[in-house]
Amino acid sequence: MGNLKSIPEIRFPEFKTEWEHKPLNHYLKESKALNIDLKYDKTQVLSVSGESGCVNQIEHLGRSYAGESVHNYGVVENGDIVYTKSPLKANPFGIVRLNTGKAGIVSTLYAVYKVKEKNATGEFIDYYFSLDANTNRYLRPLVRKGAKNDMKINNAYVLHDKIFVPSIDEQKRITSFLAVTDKRLAQLKEKKALLEHYKKGMTQKLFSQELRFKDDKGNDFPDWEITNIESVAKVTSGGTPSRTNSTYWNGSIPWVSTTLVDFNTINDAEEYITEAGLKNSSAKLFPKGTLLMAMYGQGKTRGKLAILGIEASTNQACAAIIPNLNIVNQEYLFHNLSNRYKEIRNISNTGGQENLSAGLIKSIIIPLPSIAEQSKIVDFLIKLDEKIMVCQSKIEETKEYKKSLLQKMFCV
Repeated sequence: MGNLKSIPEIRFPEFKTEWEHKPLNHYLKESKALNIDLKYDKTQVLSVSGESGCVNQIEHLGRSYAGESVHNYGVVENGDIVYTKSPLKANPFGIVRLNTGKAGIVSTLYAVYKVKEKNATGEFIDYYFSLDANTNRYLRPLVRKGAKNDMKINNAYVLHDKIFVPSIDEQKRITSFLAVTDKRLAQLKEKKALLEHYKKGMTQKLFSQELRFKDDKGNDFPDWEITNIESVAKVTSGGTPSRTNSTYWNGSIPWVSTTLVDFNTINDAEEYITEAGLKNSSAKLFPKGTLLMAMYGQGKTRGKLAILGIEASTNQACAAIIPNLNIVNQEYLFHNLSNRYKEIRNISNTGGQENLSAGLIKSIIIPLPSIAEQSKIVDFLIKLDEKIMVCQSKIEETKEYKKSLLQKMFCV
């Protein structure tokens, strides 16, 4: 068997026998059930996500991508295994997932399989293929790709190759153990979602003045002023040194483009320019604490915001907003503008490509409390952000722990 192992690295002590190495069709069989009677409509079309498994397409993607008729779509029951013949970045040959939710239908780009319950559990098959390495290793020899990067593989042939599988009892023991980790992961994700929802609600109440802080002596702060960005900050933009001049690039000065702007703090750059590149182009060096707003870009980039955690130069697609710290707290301005992302996108130029401009950004209205009250608002929101970050860190740790378990508890 070469490098293949018939006993996993980690195993429950009550199990001793080697795992069987059999074709996947020993454990799964193709389902040919179609939606001929139109029992399911376009609102019940499923998609397959590497992160979430089988999910309702509208809930997952915001709309249905079904064709005119769904009568030839495959029916997916709870407990079925689904293979999507669509390449993803981490899975160029598609992904395999168990449907643990409601029944629905999938397009002809998917293959549906029933689990042979005498030989396997759907949960075991799902856990096996939840590792990208396992999925890619299994599908790579089977799949041929067409000129349009489409998958050339017969549904039955997907089951042609072999995997290692233990007895039903050991499968159930493994999946029960891993389910505990999944439950922990689900709890952490729910906690993070609740924190984010709470922060969103509190942010709206704070900036609408529905909630107000008091000063350290318990007194009301002064009334807020209504001003604009031009009154509290300098707005400018950077530039891009010539790509044809090699002396302008690979230097030590961070150069930031809109790809890094995503309601975050930027502490590093993907590219660096030289002193010559900075001096001989429209690029400018901006101080730490400068706010960057994407003026244009693909998708939902326009209107996104970031704070420079380092001194850096930027390209011309980033508006650099340099706050007057005597008037406005940079974090306050960041949170206020981030909370108004959709509103800011709506003020974009409407002629041709929808873009923001320095003039439009300068005119954005800012409700401005006193510096002391700004600090109170910022401290409150930062504490919420820290809780969300701790939660996200625990999610990542749990994911890594689960991945390590999967790698050691399965034979490949």
